[in-house]
Amino acid sequence: MKLLRAFTTVGSYTLLSRIFGLVRDIVIARFLGASIISDVFFVAFKIPNFFRRLVAEGAFSAAFVPLFSSQLSRHGREVAVHFAEQVFVVMLIFLAGLLLLAELTMPWFMLIVAPGFKENPEQFNLAVDLARLTFPYLLFISLVALMGGVLNALGRFAAMAAAPILLNMCLIAALLGLGDYTPTYGHALAYGVIAAGLAQFLLLLWASQSADIRFRLKKPEITPEIRKLLKKMLPGVLGAGVFQINVLIDTFLASLLASGSISYLYYADRVSQLPIGVIAVGLGTSLLPILSTHVEKGESKEAEETIKNAAELGLFLTIPAFVGLLALAGPMIALFFQGGAFTQDSTIQTA
Repeated sequence: MKLLRAFTTVGSYTLLSRIFGLVRDIVIARFLGASIISDVFFVAFKIPNFFRRLVAEGAFSAAFVPLFSSQLSRHGREVAVHFAEQVFVVMLIFLAGLLLLAELTMPWFMLIVAPGFKENPEQFNLAVDLARLTFPYLLFISLVALMGGVLNALGRFAAMAAAPILLNMCLIAALLGLGDYTPTYGHALAYGVIAAGLAQFLLLLWASQSADIRFRLKKPEITPEIRKLLKKMLPGVLGAGVFQINVLIDTFLASLLASGSISYLYYADRVSQLPIGVIAVGLGTSLLPILSTHVEKGESKEAEETIKNAAELGLFLTIPAFVGLLALAGPMIALFFQGGAFTQDSTIQTA
């Protein structure tokens, strides 16, 4: 029942976020279609998201939440929150350094991610500019992942689950409100990404303070607990890296193809992400802190039962979604995106 309640909370907010995300993508498709500008923005936004999924929301959350839950169970709330504050400071310093490095080396990184853009200097320079604008999002969203991990471990799932809604709202507002005042629609979206990162950070900061958790800036220390966290993150980084590098290879290859190819992949992925986001992410987010608590208390039977229930619920919901996406790909793409700058040919290629 605890898993089901948590999944219902996370799943509900995630579903709302996916609906807003679909509206966001519909608006982007109407204004940009599958074009050079859309290709450039999707690549620029993929770069901070690559690092976010590689480190912040992947390896970091998988390592941090069990350690925080262990500190909470063994030593109490005060010690656990102190550990989280130490991680916050270390993460902030690391991310600031990474941000500076990325801003300086972005042209070289773009050559690796999308080498096909170099054939068009104007497109390449635009991609570099937009990537530099969107990369600070990584700093905000990584700190959001930390605060969300703490709140989830304390059984407070709503704020972290609701945070992606702000991203979608900011991108929609930026495109509609700034599009006519920026050099391209891609610039408007890039500014929306920055605004979204700040908004998500402030939401989680407020939620943490409401839970009586203060993330105070202290002198950074590499304590035994921090070293343990880094050690546990390494396998996750390697595992997530395999998948995320595959995602970058898709972009690498698509950049060598005709204009719009990156956008076709993006729009197709967004449709498939609807059930993945609601079901898989909802279950995974709900399962991790509950499972961590069972393991920490030595409740192996309860842990096994929780995993079994999650797997059954996941299969019950995802198999019909899988069949539906296969059967209705064309009509769904046409229904969601076709119109404005998104042509019938774009629908066929995306489907």
